[in-house]
Amino acid sequence: MNVEQHPYNTWIDLVSRRLGGQTLDCSDDFFAEMENLLKPEAPVFIVDKYTDRGKWMDGWESRRKRVVGYDWCVIKLGAQGIIHGVNVCTRHFAGNAPQKVSIEACSIQGAPLADTDWVTILETTDVKPDSDNFFDIDSSHEWTHVRLNIFPDGGVARLRVYGEPSINWDWFLPNEPIDLAFIKNGARPLACSDMFFSSMENLIMPDRGKNMGDGWETKRRRGGRECDWIIIKLGAVGSIEKVVVDTAHFKGNFPDSFTLEAVLLEPGKMPDENTQWQTVINKTKLSADAEHFYKDEVVSAGKHFSHIRLNMYPDGGISRLRVIGYPERG
Repeated sequence: MNVEQHPYNTWIDLVSRRLGGQTLDCSDDFFAEMENLLKPEAPVFIVDKYTDRGKWMDGWESRRKRVVGYDWCVIKLGAQGIIHGVNVCTRHFAGNAPQKVSIEACSIQGAPLADTDWVTILETTDVKPDSDNFFDIDSSHEWTHVRLNIFPDGGVARLRVYGEPSINWDWFLPNEPIDLAFIKNGARPLACSDMFFSSMENLIMPDRGKNMGDGWETKRRRGGRECDWIIIKLGAVGSIEKVVVDTAHFKGNFPDSFTLEAVLLEPGKMPDENTQWQTVINKTKLSADAEHFYKDEVVSAGKHFSHIRLNMYPDGGISRLRVIGYPERG
């Protein structure tokens, strides 16, 4: 099974650089820098590329260890959350991959220190060279950092940490409105009608889209359903008071119009074909390459919801969606 088709891709990569994931420290990165672990693109191999330290490799690679021990790398999650699985990718590390790996995690404010209490979430496990190595993580705790340990040394191309972001209540003031649909506040896209050109995750990412590829865009439809749609689990149950629909960079392919619907479901329940959606914003025209702000148009202010469905007519691309409201405290 390739990476794009793996079930972990229904979760969020919590160490993504887009969310603020960062390599903080490592025992050794003599041959290849630890920062490569979090590159968003797939690793590559360039046959005749060398540095003054040896073969250039697209990953994190330590020197050959001549003493007892192992190498490690500490990584700050871009969004704190519950970890469901990891991919320790050793692609192109055929003769220099680690023999085994383990992963520890902690939940702290600030950076880990020498006395930080680490908890093992992946026991020491064999890995295959030049492969994607997927491992389930059985933990319901919310983590802020992970430490990847490689035994005894070697190279890892990429690390992906898949899970559910969780809202950091310590950051918000009492009764402060927040973006309930923001990925770093715990929101997560569950399903969409189509994402032929770009991922549905882009819709709730930080900042404005950097280009037309940094949004959610569907293919041109020729008949069939009335509109394209996306369902998002909000980061917290709350009311919806303001909405921003941003079509940045979508100039010849923005939707003609949209509606926004929402529903309040019991914890753990997922929307299905029987879900009774309530209107939040009635069908409204959109324009090219612009932020659209809605407050008076919200017809459900004060009601609480757990999930939203954005419908765009008939198809096209939207860069970002912001759903501002008052959350129920977790």
